[in-house]
Amino acid sequence: MGLERQERQVSKPRQRRVALVVGSGGLKCVAALGLWRVLTREGIDIDLAVGCSGGSIYVSMMTLGWSLERAIETTHELWRDRFRRRNRGALLKLLLPRLFGFDRAFALIDDRAVNEAVHTTFGNRRIEEAASPLFIVATDFTSGDRVVLSSGPVWEAVRASIAIPLMLKPWEIAGRCLVDGGMSDPLPVDVAIREGVDVIIAMGFEGATFQELDAPGKLILQTSTLAMNHLLRSSFAFYNLAHHAEVIPIIPSFDCRVGLGDTHLIPYLIEEGERAAEREVPYLRRLLGSV
Repeated sequence: MGLERQERQVSKPRQRRVALVVGSGGLKCVAALGLWRVLTREGIDIDLAVGCSGGSIYVSMMTLGWSLERAIETTHELWRDRFRRRNRGALLKLLLPRLFGFDRAFALIDDRAVNEAVHTTFGNRRIEEAASPLFIVATDFTSGDRVVLSSGPVWEAVRASIAIPLMLKPWEIAGRCLVDGGMSDPLPVDVAIREGVDVIIAMGFEGATFQELDAPGKLILQTSTLAMNHLLRSSFAFYNLAHHAEVIPIIPSFDCRVGLGDTHLIPYLIEEGERAAEREVPYLRRLLGSV
């Protein structure tokens, strides 16, 4: 997939600071639970976490002190049927925008169930309460700029970061209209770089493409998927060449398409995330053992 890690000579540095970055990927981000399982088993502590889109859910759970078991249990409830409730007026707005009104808040999904689920999951916890620094990435829908959230209610930051344009309404924070962080940076490794960490474990997700484009929706998805995949690959290539720290890509492979409503695949996604992480364990041991 063009995302191979470039190994560097391992020296004997000071205690290494480790960051975890989990990027955008919809339901595929559940694979982060498999990575979490491997990190726990190997006794690898995370000093800093960065999350984007669906990835923000799992880095938040991890840094807020959740157990892995609780995170897995909550995942089933969090994703169940939340993205199946259609916004009944959306089609009318799409077909007759002048009559029914059309603006940047247009969304195909009724987000009330999503809002309730995210709020219930994180309650009133704040980003500042995380055991290690936590950064959640969103995108300014007006300027296109990346927005890094490092304070405020966790649930609102997550809700902003998962706001896929056309699917979910944007979310306003501090007067800015925010949407999915993957629109500006699907795997925000450089947020961790700027914090001066030594090792960055970066879990990213490539989108599956269609072989046949026989519907308008598929054409739209294909266009966005190709753009996101190329952005992901180019980002990895740049960080591997330009940064002094080790950036370890963990890119799970899936043998089927994964949609937002495919919650029956959750156990499989966790398993594939664990398998992808295990492939990097020997190298991680070498890096973190050389202190």
